[in-house]
Amino acid sequence: MGHLMREISRPNLSRLTTLRLGGNAVAEFVLEENKDFAALFSKVSSLGLPMLVIGKGSNLLAMDGELPLVLVRPAFNDKPEIIGQAGEKVFVKVGSGCNLSSLLGFCLRNGLSGLEGLCGIPASVGGAIAMNAGSFGTDTFQNLEQITVATKNGFFDFKKSQLKPSYRRLEIPQIGSGWIVTNSIFGLTRRPKDGIFRAMHLNFFEKKSKQPITAYTAGCVFKNPSSQIPAGKLLDMAGFRGKRHGGVLFSDRHANFLVNEGNGSAEAALALIREAQNVVWHKFGYQLDLEVKVVPCHLP
Repeated sequence: MGHLMREISRPNLSRLTTLRLGGNAVAEFVLEENKDFAALFSKVSSLGLPMLVIGKGSNLLAMDGELPLVLVRPAFNDKPEIIGQAGEKVFVKVGSGCNLSSLLGFCLRNGLSGLEGLCGIPASVGGAIAMNAGSFGTDTFQNLEQITVATKNGFFDFKKSQLKPSYRRLEIPQIGSGWIVTNSIFGLTRRPKDGIFRAMHLNFFEKKSKQPITAYTAGCVFKNPSSQIPAGKLLDMAGFRGKRHGGVLFSDRHANFLVNEGNGSAEAALALIREAQNVVWHKFGYQLDLEVKVVPCHLP
């Protein structure tokens, strides 16, 4: 019998997101082989529901209750491998389902530098690319050379110059939406391992000291209005650091991190988010836009 795409009925989003909130989607499709895509796109179109591609679920706030959504989880765990070199650049190919931390471990063992700033981000490689994850002045796009994506019309390779990055977002102008990263190639530079280790170590502990990385959280809730004006500082000045509502709170370590104490709800999280947006707008005149993705709908 041939390989069949894995299907899970009524998957629970509180188990699939780092914030541990959310109700049930209609179905979840787990992609393990390229031939799964043909089945996937016909299934999704017959269901007529929006498709949410999910990696580690680290930037999602899922609503409570029954959600009209289909989840798609790429599980292409192709391990990182060095596939070539050009001048100073070493090319590393990796599957989208691989953990970002595994890719960073590979870089450290092989003395490859460029991705140290991504240390401590709980994402799959595909998720980090799609949301252009970043920290410490670097983002995923900086060292990206090429990605392969699947669409309902087949597989396509895109070079870096064809991609359009922005803050926590990556667009492919030629195809718009409905694409899923299957693998990628990064261009990295050789550097002594102890230097890479030190940078990763510093970044990780800097994060750990200022952010609640071991709590149930979805990372930063709001985008920074500008590089000079961090959202966390505005929330702090508006009195939201440590502010609680219905089992969720803005972290006392970093006011821009929403934490679920284990008994929270998406409804409580949204109420707290709306309150913070209102107070910051009325006190300081800044509109706080969401960095966390609310599914299946966006805030009005």
